[in-house]
Amino acid sequence: MKAVLTIIIILLTFSSQAQRIKDLTDVAGVRSNQLIGYGLVVGLPGTGEQSPFTEQSFKTMLSNFGITMPEKLKPKIKNVAAVAVHAELSAFTKSGQTIDVTVSSMGSAQSLRGGTLLQTMLIGLDGNAYAVAQGSLVVSGLGAGGLDGSKVIVNTPTVGRISNGATVEREIKSPFSLGDHITFNLHKSDFTTAKRLSDVINDLISGSARAIDATSVEVTAPRDINDRVSFLAVLENLEFEPASPAAKIIVNSRTGTIVIGSEVKLLAAAITHGGITVTINESKNVSQPGAFAEGETVVTNESSVNVTQEDARMFVFEPGVTLDTLVRAINEVGAGPGDVMAILEALDQAGAIRGELIVI
Repeated sequence: MKAVLTIIIILLTFSSQAQRIKDLTDVAGVRSNQLIGYGLVVGLPGTGEQSPFTEQSFKTMLSNFGITMPEKLKPKIKNVAAVAVHAELSAFTKSGQTIDVTVSSMGSAQSLRGGTLLQTMLIGLDGNAYAVAQGSLVVSGLGAGGLDGSKVIVNTPTVGRISNGATVEREIKSPFSLGDHITFNLHKSDFTTAKRLSDVINDLISGSARAIDATSVEVTAPRDINDRVSFLAVLENLEFEPASPAAKIIVNSRTGTIVIGSEVKLLAAAITHGGITVTINESKNVSQPGAFAEGETVVTNESSVNVTQEDARMFVFEPGVTLDTLVRAINEVGAGPGDVMAILEALDQAGAIRGELIVI
C-alpha cells in the first residue's frame, strides 16, 4: 500500500465586513492581573507525597494552630501534597467577589483527586495578598498503577480546579477613571487600521480621536465617571473595516501545515524539484470589439501552471492561478510537506513570492 503524505493548506481570506471596536481593541489600563500562592492539599487517599518541604509546610501549619511537633518526629503524611495555586484577577473585580483557581502539584504526589485545598493566600506582583483560596478540588485526570510498576494515566491527575474557589479581599485600582483621555490598543498593530479607527470615532465626535502609533488611538473622554462609562459603551460598539492583513506565508516545519494569506502574490517562475517540474506562464491577450460593435480594446492577463512528475502526469489550470492552487497541485502529485516547503523557500529566495515567508 502506498503511503500518502498530506498537507493542510488554508487560504486566509479577508472579510470586508465591518467589525466592532470592542472586538479589535483593548482599553489601556483595563486588564487582568496574575495571582499566585503556595498551599497544602489534604485528604488525599494515599496519593500525596513525603518530602522535606511538605513536612516543613505541614509543621508550620500546625504551629499556626498552637500545635508543636517534636523535631525528631517525622510524620507520615501520604495524604498531603504541596501545591502551587494561581488565578487571574479580572479588571474591576470587587472585594467579596469570587474567582476560579487552578491547583498544581509541586512535588511527587501521584494524584490530587479527592483532596481539599487549605486556606491559601494569593499574592500579586507587588507582594500584597489580594485573595484567599480554599475548597475541594475537581480533578479530571485519573491514574492507576499495579504492583509490577505498570501505570495507566488519563489526562493529568496532578492538576485541579476550584470553581469560585477564591474570595477577593483587596481591589486593584484601575487608571480608567483618571485623566482626560482613554486609549484603545489594537490587538494587532497596523497603521491603516489605527487610522480607520480614529476616523470612525471622529465621524461621531469631530476632533476627539487621534492615532498615536500603529497600536494606540487616544480619545478625549468625559471626566465624570458615569459619563465616561456611557461614552465608552457607545464607542466600543462602533463598527469599522480593519485593514487587509499583510501578505504572509506561515510554514510549520513540524506538522507540515502551510497557511497562505490572501494578499500573497506569485510572479512567473519555473521550478524543478527532484522528479517534480512546475512551470508558471503568464501571457497577455488583446480583446477588441468587432468592426461595427461598440466598445474598446483591452489587454487581459492569462496565467497557466503545469506540474509534471516522472510518470508524465500533467495538471493544467485555468487563468488566474494563485499560490494556493500551486501548492495544492504539488500536493496532488504525491509530494510530501517537505517538498512543498523546499519549493516555497526557493521561490522566496528567487523573489517570485510577493509576501513574507515565515517558518516556525
